[in-house]
Amino acid sequence: MKQKHWKRLSKRVGAVLSVCLFAFLPLKAEDGHRLWLRYDTLNHAKVNIVIPPAVRGGHENVTTPTIDIAVRELQTFAKSDEITLKIDRSLPDDEGFTLTEVNEKNGYVIAAHNDIGLLYGAYHVLENERDSRSHCYTTPHTFAHNAPFFQLRLLNHWDNLDGSIERGYAGESIFWDNDNPQISNLKSQIIQEYARANASIGINGSVLNNVNASPKILTAPYLLAVKEIADILRPYGIKAYLSINFATPMALGDTETADPLNADVAAWWQKKADEIYRLIPDFGGFLVKANSEGQPGPGDYHRSHADGANMLARALKPHGGIVMWRCFVYGANHKGEDRVMQAVSEFKPLDGMFMDNVILQTKNGPLDFQPREPYSPVFDQIKRTPNMVELQITQEYLGQSRHLVYLAPMWQEFFRLVSPARLRGIAGVANIGLDRNWCGHHFSQANWYAFGRLAWNPNANPNANPNNAQRSTLNAQRSDLIAADWLNLTFPELDYHGWTHYMEESREACVNYMMPLGLHHIFKFDHHMGPEPDGFIATYPLEWCPVYYHKADKNGVGFDRTVATGTGATAQYCDSLARLYENIETCPEEYLLWFHHVPWTYRMKSGRTLWEELQAKYNLGVSQVEQMAARWQQLKPYVDEQRWREVDERLQQQVRDAREWRDVCLGYFGSFAN
Repeated sequence: MKQKHWKRLSKRVGAVLSVCLFAFLPLKAEDGHRLWLRYDTLNHAKVNIVIPPAVRGGHENVTTPTIDIAVRELQTFAKSDEITLKIDRSLPDDEGFTLTEVNEKNGYVIAAHNDIGLLYGAYHVLENERDSRSHCYTTPHTFAHNAPFFQLRLLNHWDNLDGSIERGYAGESIFWDNDNPQISNLKSQIIQEYARANASIGINGSVLNNVNASPKILTAPYLLAVKEIADILRPYGIKAYLSINFATPMALGDTETADPLNADVAAWWQKKADEIYRLIPDFGGFLVKANSEGQPGPGDYHRSHADGANMLARALKPHGGIVMWRCFVYGANHKGEDRVMQAVSEFKPLDGMFMDNVILQTKNGPLDFQPREPYSPVFDQIKRTPNMVELQITQEYLGQSRHLVYLAPMWQEFFRLVSPARLRGIAGVANIGLDRNWCGHHFSQANWYAFGRLAWNPNANPNANPNNAQRSTLNAQRSDLIAADWLNLTFPELDYHGWTHYMEESREACVNYMMPLGLHHIFKFDHHMGPEPDGFIATYPLEWCPVYYHKADKNGVGFDRTVATGTGATAQYCDSLARLYENIETCPEEYLLWFHHVPWTYRMKSGRTLWEELQAKYNLGVSQVEQMAARWQQLKPYVDEQRWREVDERLQQQVRDAREWRDVCLGYFGSFAN
């Protein structure tokens, strides 16, 4: 038998035997801190570095900190005998890599245009060696050039300078502590571990602070701290970005106004940009939340979003920086307008008026990270300004860190309707904190991992990626296969026992027990945990109240967004979908109550009435979670005691919460339907 075939067969046989024997072996205690990087220390591989003389500039043995990390990772953890890292300037300068299996040496050649490509290739080798069935990026014995689809692959941290995290469910900030800009040695170590985890899945940017930003982040002490963090992130290919408060120069007392057309304000931002780039030459740029939920912005001075974004963009452009301007804008300027229509109303008239280093960052849905939403029509209506999508990893509205909800199926649902080719980048609101397991729930780590994988290639069919046309593994970015990869790296026994199925089903289960058939935003106020369909507070804006979104009465339930009789939101979509959503007979049932006020007796495709269907969905969601929790009980022999117990405690709470959702919602809606 040829060596390469024998090696692959040995891997498969070894994997099967390890599972068969696992139940008879003592399990090492785990706290989840190693994430998917649970490599055994081998100190085995020989690593060669090949850098052409033209790149070395006449110097011998010139490497970079990034190459040094790749060498260290491979020397320490690789199973191969010999690996060569090669800088090849003939390859595309796109952060990608090629990987060639050298069978006679039981090793690989990793080639890339630059050093970060070599590091990505090194992590790819380690993942494939850990899991011989891995669907990560590409198969190990191919010459395909493997490059990321998106240039911008960012995590957005909603971390406050006092150490708290808005919508964070895994402890305090890994960056900030008690309004003290000093970065401790412990923080430095954790940030380095964070950078390593991100590099292993191809994430290349971090926004270090909350979009509800403190002006203090741009003061000298904090910029020195940002420099220190950026220095840690840089060798891992990660740029630092900052969220900024639009009124910072006025808030700090340096100007009398924050009007973007005021010369003193523009000069302040130009000077501040120069200061930042002297400290951090590769600083990525600004993320801006303006004139939304009480945050200051150009609208305070009767200026447009384009006026505000372009003023910042002019300050950053000489340095190569970008402005990511969030389209999450609703409120006073749109009194009486359907909230889900307000972003298009705000930004469509400005399309094409932004500078070329401005990107509009839009949430995947038009409301606010609900368990299920149709995609935001901003992606249809904004055509002359670059867009990037903002996804939420942190599960603000999906049970937070207390529910097991795997989000990759939701994100792929978005990409099935919005072509990735229409987007400049992708951002994920991070779920990372100081908890030992990083994410609060061990299975919430899977969403961090899956986000990185989909940011690298969002296409369910890898052959759709123009940067990866030679990919040979079909459907390698399917959410179920990403889940299987994560399990094999993190809970290596569970994929063999069918747990991938429960992960893949978990998001639909969440929709079923929370808000099926297009119901939305019926959470308890403020903390968004638990049901409150009767929620109404007269002093709150109506669009913060659950009753605004379901409009239940004796005639039916749901929000009429049709052109014919409702708010007209269907018209904001492309023509084919506008027609589909407008007609109650053709509207997909998963969005039915999003777009239509439907009689309780309306006959669904199942043959049940709407009220009967709602009951069936809520009961199904509870049953799905009960089955997941029961299956976890059976898997105790295959998981270390600490992680099994911590996950079990979360699953038991999820069962209780799912029953509460069902009972409260059916009790409330039943008061109208019966």
